[in-house]
Amino acid sequence: MKVLQNIGIVIFLVGLSTFAALPLLGTFKVDKTIVQEIVSDNSIKSEFFIQDLETKIQDKEFNGVQSLSPIVVSALDNANAKHRKNKEYKKVIYTKGRDMAGSIAKKSGVGFIAENKGLMWIMTFGLGIIGALLFIIPQVVLLGPKGIKNDGIYHQSSTNKGWIAWLVFIFLVSFYLVLYFRPEYATNWTYLVDPISESLSGNPAGHWFVYGFMYCIVMSVMAVRMYIKYRNNIYQVVRTTSVLFFQIVFAFLIPEIMVRLQMPYYDFKNAFPLDYDFFFQWNLKTLLDSGGIGIFILFWGIILTLVIVPVMVYFFGKRWYCSWVCGCGGLAETLGDPYRQHSDKSLFAWKVERWLIHGVLLFAVVMTGMTLYSFFSETGTVLGIKTQSVQNVYSLAVGSIFAGVIGTGFYPIFGNRVWCRFGCPLAAYLGFVQRFKSRFRITTNGGQCISCGNCSTYCEQGIDVRAYAQKGENIVRSSCVGCGVCSAVCPRGVLKLENGPEKGRINSKDVLLGNDVDLMDLVNNK
Repeated sequence: MKVLQNIGIVIFLVGLSTFAALPLLGTFKVDKTIVQEIVSDNSIKSEFFIQDLETKIQDKEFNGVQSLSPIVVSALDNANAKHRKNKEYKKVIYTKGRDMAGSIAKKSGVGFIAENKGLMWIMTFGLGIIGALLFIIPQVVLLGPKGIKNDGIYHQSSTNKGWIAWLVFIFLVSFYLVLYFRPEYATNWTYLVDPISESLSGNPAGHWFVYGFMYCIVMSVMAVRMYIKYRNNIYQVVRTTSVLFFQIVFAFLIPEIMVRLQMPYYDFKNAFPLDYDFFFQWNLKTLLDSGGIGIFILFWGIILTLVIVPVMVYFFGKRWYCSWVCGCGGLAETLGDPYRQHSDKSLFAWKVERWLIHGVLLFAVVMTGMTLYSFFSETGTVLGIKTQSVQNVYSLAVGSIFAGVIGTGFYPIFGNRVWCRFGCPLAAYLGFVQRFKSRFRITTNGGQCISCGNCSTYCEQGIDVRAYAQKGENIVRSSCVGCGVCSAVCPRGVLKLENGPEKGRINSKDVLLGNDVDLMDLVNNK
């Protein structure tokens, strides 16, 4: 079995290395037809930009996007600068230079990669999937009898911030940086999944389709690992199946099929304020211009946020969304499971958590208020502040850097729920309801607790579960996502996730000290 796992590692690394090398490979040849298509598709009226394209890239061949992109970006920036100087605002190109470079690269790809999409898919995704499964599946035998095995987790380089963990960190951060800030370098990745995208939406793949497809693949493969590791725990098996279903069907397949049916792209499970651009002007106009389906999506989004979400939290706690439905939580629970022990349990981390996550929620609410005011009043500013500028800051700082680069890239170093714990505005909203108006709690049987600390160690939200268990106190925390792992790893069955009446849900216990002068009064008051 160990030999099979080693073979799997080698196969996986070959696929991963090929995938990682693709952004810098490939041949791109820009002919006259492509330039004309770019000008027509983007309604470009800038004679400066068109002239630069014709003289600098037309009928020329480029090795790698890195040789094509700077020319396009520079040409676009120079053209816009001239038009703004001449106050020719109708000729200004508002498409980002990187996105323009990506569009040109997508249309001009030639050579082995662009012409052998199926083979390249096998060499990247295919080998990655096969290699990962060859490593994971033998654990059915290697882990022995049913039961959660975390033996040696702090002695492995991959799960104790060793060199393997740092390599994973570098890869994840680099991937997200390319995805958000250098999308043109993802062009060769899009070729790999073009046939899949065309079969679903009828359109060639973009870099966000690559991300969505890769998201589903990674979750599916790591879900196999979850099924094996937690096969004795029906709650974990069903929960894993749930997040996998909602990610693949609701977040990936349905939105792509909707595009094929001439409907707006929309993820029906994505609630505001996690879906922070739902009330942005461009989205509202798109929905209102889409007829009946657009109006339905608008009302559904509002009802989901204001009615369905709080009602479900009241009955089941925030776990119904964060651990059973949410795609961010789904990735954290599958890909991030090996790193859950890295969540910071310190008091300082808790203080940072409270300020950060509620600050992001406040930012999202204020931004949305400004957006709606601008939309209905048909003005671009509120109190002299440009609404678009506020949206851009949030999209960059929170939507890209925090949620993506940090939220996922930092799994191997800071744990699997960095975004959910410190930044997700929807988690903060759900947390308010769960803390003050919910039937959910984790009950504890203090008499059975042996203070082993497994519960606290593997709490991905940094909650000191053991402190509650030792006192027999119910765990009612706004940050708890109800993943149930604390209960799963407890060797004595001390912890139990329950939905009960609100009365008695918060049963804080005072610790009785022998030198307390008011000890008897305290006992009598009980």
